[in-house]
Amino acid sequence: MAQHDYINKTPKKGQKKKQPTAQKPFPTVLAVFALLLIGGFAYGLWYIKQNADPVKVQQAQQPAKIEAPAEEKKALPRPPPFIKDMEQATVNAEVREIKSKGPFQMQCGSFRTYEQAEKRKARIAFAGLISEIRRTEGSNGVWYRVRLGPYDKKRAAESDKNRLKRIKIVDCGIWGWT
Repeated sequence: MAQHDYINKTPKKGQKKKQPTAQKPFPTVLAVFALLLIGGFAYGLWYIKQNADPVKVQQAQQPAKIEAPAEEKKALPRPPPFIKDMEQATVNAEVREIKSKGPFQMQCGSFRTYEQAEKRKARIAFAGLISEIRRTEGSNGVWYRVRLGPYDKKRAAESDKNRLKRIKIVDCGIWGWT
C-alpha cells in the first residue's frame, strides 16, 4: 500500500471547511425518566423501612451465634520406621578446600593518549571505584591502560564490573594479576 504524507498535504482548492453542526437540544424525556427512576427507588427504600417487622429488624442487627461443633481429635498415624534410623545415622562427607586462582585485575580500557585514559578513570571514579593508569610500551607503540584491582576473589571483580555496566562502561575484562 502506498504511503501518504498527511503532514505536508495541502487542501484542494475550492473545498470549503465544514460548518460546525448545531448543538443538540437537551434530552428532557431522558432526564424526566431518570428522575422518575431515582424517585421510585427512594420511595421503595422508604416503604420498606416504614413497613418492616421490628422483631426481624432486631434479629438482623444481632445475628445469632453459631456454635462450632467440637472437633474430634483424630489419632495420628504411626511414624514410619526409617525415622528412628535417621536419628541415629551419621553422614560422612569429604570437604575439599577450593584453591583460589590468585588475585584478579580488571582492565577497563587501553588508550593511545593519556587524556583519554584520564577521562575513563574519571568516569570510573563517579561509580565510586578507584582505578589506576599504567603506561605500557609494546611493538605497536605506547598504550595507557586503565586498571582496577587487585581483587582477592573473582566475585568481587564481577561485582565492580556490574557497577560499571550500570553507568554504561561495558568494555571491562577480568584477568589474573600480572
